[in-house]
Order: sequence, then C-alpha cells, then structure tokens
Amino acid sequence: MPKVEFLFDFGSPNAYLAHKVVPGIEARSGARFEYVPILLGGIFKLTGNRSPMEAFAGIKNKREFMRIEMGRFIRKHAISAFQLNPHFPVNTLTLMRMAAAASIDGGLAPLVEAAFHHMWEEPKKMDDPAVLQTALAASGLDAERLLARSQDVDAKTLLMAST
Repeated sequence: MPKVEFLFDFGSPNAYLAHKVVPGIEARSGARFEYVPILLGGIFKLTGNRSPMEAFAGIKNKREFMRIEMGRFIRKHAISAFQLNPHFPVNTLTLMRMAAAASIDGGLAPLVEAAFHHMWEEPKKMDDPAVLQTALAASGLDAERLLARSQDVDAKTLLMAST
C-alpha cells in the first residue's frame, strides 16, 4: 500500500482544502496519507520565499485569479463548509506544536479535524490562547493537556525537524 506524506500547516487554506479531498484519494488509490505537521512560515523563511498573499500582492489580478481557482476547486470537490478566516494570517506556532505532540502521542487525527474546522469552517482567531483552548475543548479534546504538551521539548524538536 503506497504511503503519502502530507505536510501541512493549519494556517494554510490550501492545506485545509487538500485535507478535505484526502479521503477520496485514499479510497480511489489505496494509498494512505500520513499527516506531518510543519511550520509553513518556517519553510518560507528557510527557502527565501514569502506567502502567496505577500509574494503576489503587487501583481495585477493574481489574487483574483487565486480566488477564482480556489472557488473552482471548492465547487469541483463539493466542499461546502469552507470560509476564509477573517483573522488570516494566523500565527500557528502553538497549534502546530500541539499537532507535533499529538502525532507523538497517537492522537493527531482528532486534532486535525478540530483545528481545521475552527480555522476554516467556523473561523476563529486560533493564535489567541483562550480562543484556541475554548475551541479545542468544544471539539472534545483535552486542550489543557495539548497546550502543555506543545511546550515539551519532544514536540518542539519534531516540529523543527519536520519543517
């Protein structure tokens, strides 16, 4: 069975959209996706790049084209719950450290569902610690434990290594 590493950051709307089509790809292909938390901002920095919103800010019609393409993808895959987050861009460092910790502890899938939901379906300011904890707790997760684990060396080390 083929394995695909899916490197993701909750702050990326494209990661959310890709996440929504992963189950169909797995069903059609037999491949299994392994979710790997990374810091997209860290990758931009390491590669000397900037986010598309920054990089294409001065290019006429580029943002509009990106919006049109995103709409096409959403319609093609019948993704009905997506909303742009009014707080975008959101600093996802703590959230991605939580994901690294959850990956180590074997509980990544429920966090992925909850975090993407609160970032892109019921958009919240997920870099506000109180908002983050309330949202994750509302999704049935032990937000206090995840927040504490996000500060542990193993979670930080894994996230840095994956990035």
